Amino acid sequence: MCTAAELSEIAYKKEKSASLRLAKRLGISEEAALSEILSKVAGSSPLNELLTRRLQEKAHIATKLAAHKQAKLTAHAQKQASRQPDASAWLAWFDGSCHPNPGKMGIGGLLKSPQGTETEISFHAGIGDSSEAEYIALISVLETAIQAGADKLMIYGDSQVVINDVPSQSGGATILSAQRLKAQCLIARLPQVSLNWIPRHRNAQADALSQQAIRNSAAAANPQQA
Repeated sequence: MCTAAELSEIAYKKEKSASLRLAKRLGISEEAALSEILSKVAGSSPLNELLTRRLQEKAHIATKLAAHKQAKLTAHAQKQASRQPDASAWLAWFDGSCHPNPGKMGIGGLLKSPQGTETEISFHAGIGDSSEAEYIALISVLETAIQAGADKLMIYGDSQVVINDVPSQSGGATILSAQRLKAQCLIARLPQVSLNWIPRHRNAQADALSQQAIRNSAAAANPQQA
């Protein structure tokens, strides 16, 4: 014999609504009305069989939901882990600025060893556009990493143009072909390199170094205004 609590647990929302209407119409208890509704759903089968089947269905759904939730948690954990740099890797950030664009190019970069030693790059690179400045910054970081003996290098920059252009074997921006080839040759000299795009606000130190280069160039050109 199924209890009222068991019937309420397995009843669908529409079945509970139907039982409320039936109870009101016949003047019987809600439990009796629900038992009658579910007995009709069970048909020739005993009500206990419907109860067992519904409980199994609920358990199956709960298992699927738990598995889905665990899969999401695992994927999130893997994503978070992928964002954490390898402790054995060298890290580098690059940025190129132009004032105006085209205009004076400022180059900024930062190389950090696995032990935490930092090497800053900051210099004026003449006249050009922002993409050229970004490429010069990347090339400078690569050259510095090679000189430092970096083996595993993770490079970060906020220029999608350069990050997407570097891997191009053909079809890249023609105007950047010389810089692309030089960057590719330098990358080939390093055992392991990864290029990663980051938003500008996460590239603040390299950006500050590139801006500093332009300011220093302006101050050197106009010492009385410095």
